[in-house]
Formats: sequence, structure tokens, C-alpha cells
Amino acid sequence: MTAPIYSRRGAREPTVEPIPIRLYGIARESIVDGPRLRFVVFTQGCPHRCPGCHNPGSHDPAGGFDSDVAKIFAEYRKNPLLRGITFSGGEPFLWGHALAALGRAVRETGGDVMVYSGWTYEQLLVKAESESGVRELLEAANYLVDGPYIAEQRDLSLQYRGSRNQRILDVTCYPNSTRAAVVEFDRSGRAREVKNESPPV
Repeated sequence: MTAPIYSRRGAREPTVEPIPIRLYGIARESIVDGPRLRFVVFTQGCPHRCPGCHNPGSHDPAGGFDSDVAKIFAEYRKNPLLRGITFSGGEPFLWGHALAALGRAVRETGGDVMVYSGWTYEQLLVKAESESGVRELLEAANYLVDGPYIAEQRDLSLQYRGSRNQRILDVTCYPNSTRAAVVEFDRSGRAREVKNESPPV
């Protein structure tokens, strides 16, 4: 698995185009949406509308507010303690092109990228064959939390996810391979492969 690089001293700041995006909200500091201290972007619009969703206000594509990824990246860069960014929602893959540009910039400056999706990894691989935004965001991501929230499988003991059907996947293999590893994070925030879980094919 690819370990994220957290410091690139002297690296030139990446240029991020002001690609428009519609947001439900932003959390500038979070320790519950992925490993270590993270900046969280909640996108607006979701086709899954899972019963019991934590953010039901994010479902309506006409809700939320307008922003752009250059502004979001500028906000992210204000805090040197951040170790990465998380895309949640809403359904982030509806905004794949915009979030991929943001994710690439975060990775260029040493952070990692976690993406939540109501689609499974296998469904996203199929969508990526015909939808460039899905493909771009999969390529930009380090980690994917996949699958819809299922209230009947709710489990408060799970790490960074709400129901037992959901997985944390290291997707840094994509697009060279689709065999993403199922992972958990240790106390330091480092990803460790879960040995008793078969990787998706």
C-alpha cells in the first residue's frame, strides 16, 4: 500500500482552477471522518437517500450553496496541522471532476484523500468505464468508504463508517489494478490491511 507523504518543503503550490461545486457544508477540523486531523467537504445532492442518513439536508441537488474548488483548497491550506481531506455528502462522485482536481492538489501538498460513497466500489468501477468524473476521483483518492448506510446494520463500534456493509478500501492501486485492499487504521492513523477480508476484484 502507498503511504502518504506529509511534508514537501519547498514544493511549489499547485494551481487549482475555480471549478464550481455545490456544497452542503464544510468542517475545517474533524477527527471522526478519517485518520488524523482532517478537512471535510460535504457535497450537495444524493441519489441514494438512505433511511437514517446523518445528513438528510444534503439530498436535494437544489439545496446547499455554491463554491469552487480553488476557494476550498485555499481554506484547506490555512491549517498546517491538517493531514488530509475527506469528501462526504451528499454523494461526492456526482462532483467527481471538481473533487478530483481538489484531491490532486491536496496530495501534491502531502495530504491524503478519503472519499465516502453510497455506491459500492464494484459499482463505481463500472461507472468509471463511461463517466470520466468517477474515474478521475477514484484515481485521486487514497481511501474509499463504500456502500449505502443501512440502518439495520448500524454498528457504533465501526471505524469511520456507520453500518457493517460498508468497507474502508485502499484504492491507490487504481487504475493499474482494481484489487483494492480492505484496511483499518491504527492509533497513529496508518492504514493496515485486514487479513481476513478478501479484496474486491
